[in-house]
Amino acid sequence: MTKLTGPQIAQEGLAGWAYLLGALHTRLRTGTFAAGLALVDAIGAVAEEMDHHPDLDLRYPHVDVRLTSHDTGGVTGRDVRLARAVSALAAEAGVGLDSAAVSVLDLGLDTPARDSIRPFWAAVLAMEPDAGGGLRDPAGALPTVWFQQSGDEEPRQRWHLDVWVEPAQVRPRIDAAVAAGGRLVYEEEAPRFWVLADPEGNHACLCTWQERD
Repeated sequence: MTKLTGPQIAQEGLAGWAYLLGALHTRLRTGTFAAGLALVDAIGAVAEEMDHHPDLDLRYPHVDVRLTSHDTGGVTGRDVRLARAVSALAAEAGVGLDSAAVSVLDLGLDTPARDSIRPFWAAVLAMEPDAGGGLRDPAGALPTVWFQQSGDEEPRQRWHLDVWVEPAQVRPRIDAAVAAGGRLVYEEEAPRFWVLADPEGNHACLCTWQERD
């Protein structure tokens, strides 16, 4: 299967789904644990028929769904078909899809010496190296850690957060962050990412798939 680009995925018109960091995400607002469990069972049965299996996170009021094709490292037509099937099952159950509520967190560490500190963080977090020089949790439960080359002048930024959201959610989050006392530091790379700072100067980036393919 061929890995789809961000624009190709957008053209599929998958209402209620967000394309974040190589996967399709949605939150199913089930309301009760029993309704969530029933929907997970139904999704599991369809996934078995399609021989393509999602990551499912069952909680009391909702179910989070993540779809990706591991053999290509991204979203393919198989994920699109399964997303449509999940949407149909949710509609039959009277459950809404909420793409605005989902986001993916990456941890970035700014350092002039990433090769010397990477083994420490791999040991502390029990993570494995990934293809991009960062670290990944083998179980997929913890955020990915990546290392950004920086200067060594003090004071300098150390850790920062990369928060991946669907494009429509960027402006509401920027507005909310500014209203909460933060500021927009950098937007020259938009719509790829925007840099925000809290009142103490700690940075976070809002990131999207746009202009990355």
